[in-house]
Amino acid sequence: MLTFIPTPIGNPQDITIRALKLFEQAELFFCEDTRNTKHLLKLLEERFGMCYPDAEFISFNEHNGKARLEEYGSILTDKEVVYVSDAGMPVISDPGQLLVAYCQEHSIDYDVLPGPSAVTTAYAASGFEEGKFLFYAFLPHKGKERSSALEELMSSAYNTVLYEAPHRLEKLLEEMMTIDPDRELFLAKEISKRYQHYYRGSVRTLYEQLSKETIRGEWVAVVHGVYDDTPVLTFSEIYHADIPPKVKAKLLSRMSERTVKEWYQELVNQ
Repeated sequence: MLTFIPTPIGNPQDITIRALKLFEQAELFFCEDTRNTKHLLKLLEERFGMCYPDAEFISFNEHNGKARLEEYGSILTDKEVVYVSDAGMPVISDPGQLLVAYCQEHSIDYDVLPGPSAVTTAYAASGFEEGKFLFYAFLPHKGKERSSALEELMSSAYNTVLYEAPHRLEKLLEEMMTIDPDRELFLAKEISKRYQHYYRGSVRTLYEQLSKETIRGEWVAVVHGVYDDTPVLTFSEIYHADIPPKVKAKLLSRMSERTVKEWYQELVNQ
């Protein structure tokens, strides 16, 4: 039997009794990172008296997942197998999706335990009233793919949840500033951990606040949806906006037939 087990996204006490029992019974662990899983199990053994399992630990990620299935797929019905990601709900923005698809394709029974999720935790903490929301996971890191995804996100009528790395959070806020600086935004830092902190305000307010702080840790952003009466920046407004030339050049290029380089040269020579 294959079981997908959520792990704490911060505080080890968020583990469930059911998860502890299944960990003890497991014969094989598929792990996003075996070192992280073994560290968690050691903590659970020391703090909560869990019996450390006599099991094999195998890495399973986006790079080796298909190869692992060819090697171990035949034993998924014969052994007690557990899949865990590094933190939180497995399969959601996670290579465990390969395992689910494999089980469905080969009619293999599997189970998914409910548990910690940064997505729902952050949305609940946001205080946004609407019950509907979209989940974008991580945006592309750079280029037109990132710009297009962010524009789509910011134009959505639904509230949207996304993850962001600490070294890209300031960039995300800068990009949002060029689209809608008055948009309502909620940020959750280090959910359930020692330095957890919530921020809510306009993009402009949070950008100004966080530009004065050292940005560390894991972040979840909840972007309020836009409605028909929300103003959208025009070409002229972007051209005359007080934003960095590099960012402005990228925006103007997407709204015209000129390249980013051409716009950048014009802007810096003004």
